[in-house]
Amino acid sequence: MDYLFTSESIISFFVLVILEIVLGIDNVIFVSIIINRLPQEKEKTARRFWMITGIITRSLLLMALGWLLTQKGKPVFTVFNKGFDLASLVMLAGGIFLIYKTVMEIHHKLEGEDDSYEAQNKPPLTLGKAVAQIMLIDMVFSFDSIITAGGTADHVEIMIAAVVIAMFVMFLFSPKISAFIHKHPSIKMLALSFLVMIGLSLVIEGWDAAKSEELHLKNYIYFGMAFSFLVEILNISMVKRQKKRRVVELNEPKLTQRNESDQAS
Repeated sequence: MDYLFTSESIISFFVLVILEIVLGIDNVIFVSIIINRLPQEKEKTARRFWMITGIITRSLLLMALGWLLTQKGKPVFTVFNKGFDLASLVMLAGGIFLIYKTVMEIHHKLEGEDDSYEAQNKPPLTLGKAVAQIMLIDMVFSFDSIITAGGTADHVEIMIAAVVIAMFVMFLFSPKISAFIHKHPSIKMLALSFLVMIGLSLVIEGWDAAKSEELHLKNYIYFGMAFSFLVEILNISMVKRQKKRRVVELNEPKLTQRNESDQAS
């Protein structure tokens, strides 16, 4: 066990924790949007399910990392001379599902239907459905974190420990992120646009992983969305300052035309 406490192992542990949190931002955004659709009393339960299932999924994938790497490039089936391995299928299915859910959420926000009418005609999102959607997308996002873990640390124990710490940190901050997104509609729309682009990049990666890596699609998406979020946060801050500095001006009373005619007579 001494190899776990060497300087190299400790450095790789902290680096991996940071990387897992950064790569988990898109996951947190999707989970926050789904959880906001639940009744308030069920939100905490859904987050707990997300943390527990996320830790279990990532730990199992890490323990099966060697087998997963051997399956890369081995097509499960072939269509028009195009082979699809296990990772490609997961990326394609997850990307399509993410695009579908995000576009439906954007449609829901842009339509602006009356909530009371929707409540009578559309069944509300149940805890089971929310957890199932979260688990599906979390499994897709887990592939990125597992690949990162395999390239950063040399020992499975360090990888699992880093994943547990990262999931716990994301669990602690997810309520604040969720409340912030829910409070600011413009931020929520940016987050949904971000998820559409992430879903598209997953589809491209599932179709041709080598080409996707060559184009560095996710780097461009993350940079563009980080810049957009920064601009929007500055805009929100500016609006708040303007509201605080706004001076209330009292208008002078004006006589109506009738009163003016009465005074003339």
